[in-house]
Amino acid sequence: MSKKILDYIISLTNLYGIVHKDKVIEIYNMQNEEQISGIGNVDIAELNNNFVYNHEDYFVHETIMEFDTFDEQLRESKNKPYYIPDKEELLKYTDDFYFEKNKQYKKLLNYVKNNLLNDDEEKAEYLCEDIQGTCEMGFDIQDIFDLFNVRNVNFKDEKQATEVMQLVVELANHTRIWENNGHTPNEIFEKFEKPNVRPLPDENVGSKKEVGRNDPCPCGSGKKYKKCCLE
Repeated sequence: MSKKILDYIISLTNLYGIVHKDKVIEIYNMQNEEQISGIGNVDIAELNNNFVYNHEDYFVHETIMEFDTFDEQLRESKNKPYYIPDKEELLKYTDDFYFEKNKQYKKLLNYVKNNLLNDDEEKAEYLCEDIQGTCEMGFDIQDIFDLFNVRNVNFKDEKQATEVMQLVVELANHTRIWENNGHTPNEIFEKFEKPNVRPLPDENVGSKKEVGRNDPCPCGSGKKYKKCCLE
């Protein structure tokens, strides 16, 4: 197997989570003058070193194999179109940690840096990268709050908590995810008219209703306001 084919396998697996061998060949041939009819001998060790496993006729990301979600992921992505970036963008995904730093990510990063972390860009970057990763793996509002809590990052009031969560939801809706074959939820909703856009976690988030210290937190965490976003 040539290094170029290996790079395509790794990139497509990182982008889609699961990719059939025939899809690798199809996309490779779309983007290269040199055409291939097969994958050839697979360097299993090199694939594994890059968190990719060969399972039946598929290449599968290590995370899916580790958590035994192959059938679930395959079912979720079935019949959905593939997002295929140009060659230059696609091959950036050979880096398992690469993701698109889109305007939604940058907007969240700037807000966190300027309003929560005293302009500490490094800490803001680490936090927002973790938030993006959580959005990529499956958006859950409590997981997002946990990321802030473990770093002792507190919101000064309900308004600020609402602003942050709205930015996070916006990022989640524009994050490329495996179950959409690399499309964002927003792209699936707009282009293919499927209601996959993630709504705000609770209808009370963003409302101007007065919240008491002992009332349930409007962020939806299930905790009392005084023990959550008021801290």
